Amino acid sequence: MQACSTAFRPAAATVARPARSAAGLPILAVARPKRAAVPAKAAKKEIQLQSTLAPMVALAAVNPLADFLQGQADYFSTLGLPQWLVQWGHPGNMAVVLFAMGIYGCGYLGWRIRLSEDAGEVAVAQDLHPKLAVGMTIFFALGALGGSMSMLMQGKDLWSSGHFTTGVIGLVLLGLQGMLSAFFEDDPNARGLHAYFGSAILALFLVHGALGLQLGLSL
Repeated sequence: MQACSTAFRPAAATVARPARSAAGLPILAVARPKRAAVPAKAAKKEIQLQSTLAPMVALAAVNPLADFLQGQADYFSTLGLPQWLVQWGHPGNMAVVLFAMGIYGCGYLGWRIRLSEDAGEVAVAQDLHPKLAVGMTIFFALGALGGSMSMLMQGKDLWSSGHFTTGVIGLVLLGLQGMLSAFFEDDPNARGLHAYFGSAILALFLVHGALGLQLGLSL
């Protein structure tokens, strides 16, 4: 019976012995490999590099444009164009765009959409208004290149006048104005903001035109 009880005695729980190294010393734990942490100084340096690269990228885009415009200005200067055309060609074209596409197409027709009670007039305005607004933006962008070449052909500084500054601001605001139309369906206030914001942009371009006239008379 003793032998039988001994045979059927539950086995004691086995305890794993710690592994031992080649030198016979116990190995308590093995660390899981982890990715090396980036030092704070290195992270700060990376942020500084990114903030430094931003204006460098902008300058990299401006310099080729300036070189392109200078090359075009040098070419057109060899054609013997009349001085009055070089000086007043850009202002004349942009005045037509501003009043025909801007004041009438964007301003007048835009407000007729909001205020008119004539369904036929509203339908015509809704058809023409976005087309003329897009056309004005495109012609203003192309006109900015033409005006820059005109300044270079006359040996003037390209980007230092108030006329240039208001033109750049106006083009940026036109892009934002166009984006507002994407929110007409979701936000009922977007149409009102679009109308008043567009009127403010047209006022800015009137100031831009006055500064351009002043600049042309000073050349």
